[in-house]
Amino acid sequence: LAALSQVLRLELSRRTGILFPLQKLERYLAPGTDTARFHLFQPELAALQRAETFFRSDQGHPIDYVSSAVRMDHAPPPALPEVCFIGRSNVGKSSLIRALFSLAPEVEVRVSKTPGHTKKMNFFKVGKYFTLVDMPGYGYRAPQDFVEMVEAYLQERHNLKRTFLLVDGVIGLQKTDHVAVEMLEEFGIPYVMVLTKIDRVSRGVLLKNVLGVQEFVKENTQGCFPQLFLVSSVEFWGVHLLRCFVAHVTGNLPAVEAT
Repeated sequence: LAALSQVLRLELSRRTGILFPLQKLERYLAPGTDTARFHLFQPELAALQRAETFFRSDQGHPIDYVSSAVRMDHAPPPALPEVCFIGRSNVGKSSLIRALFSLAPEVEVRVSKTPGHTKKMNFFKVGKYFTLVDMPGYGYRAPQDFVEMVEAYLQERHNLKRTFLLVDGVIGLQKTDHVAVEMLEEFGIPYVMVLTKIDRVSRGVLLKNVLGVQEFVKENTQGCFPQLFLVSSVEFWGVHLLRCFVAHVTGNLPAVEAT
């Protein structure tokens, strides 16, 4: 289901669950629950299709791993709009990036069964449009120079358009996630929260975690986009929507609006 054309062959209910997993949860909420934050970014089919073209490589649109860096002077020049993905060491960050790039199988995104495998900042160039950065994980098994590396990147990378903060959808926000939020808020970095591994959790627990994170965002953040993104790198739930949001925040889908 990596390609949108495959998803569109499914019956409506399953299709909605894959493309808009947050909306699929709405039917299980108590009457009167405010769901405005479930619909802030709700692109139409044409926008989802356009976004997919950025993640599908061809001869005129190569998607390449560029380089890795442990210091900013090793990072590639900040020539394109950029997004970065950050999260705890076992949150499924590299798996999600591999799912985003699943239509470009030549792009090698290393995924290890051992948490904390990513020790460097890994840069992927998406044609002439934007760069995606896989950051080292924090918390358990984080590299020793994690704070120095990540803080320098967030403060100095002037072409950074959005940071994607990944949170484990099975267990919700952890203390280390709160530290990451505080760092992003302190630096004034615009970011969005992404709940991962939603295929591994019961609907009831997922709803509890979604509502808990949404309340936290509402009460404790200034720079976080109010809508959460729910994803499964295994089932491709939410991956197409996340591709669309990445294309949008990098300036490549300027006409995308909520409907």
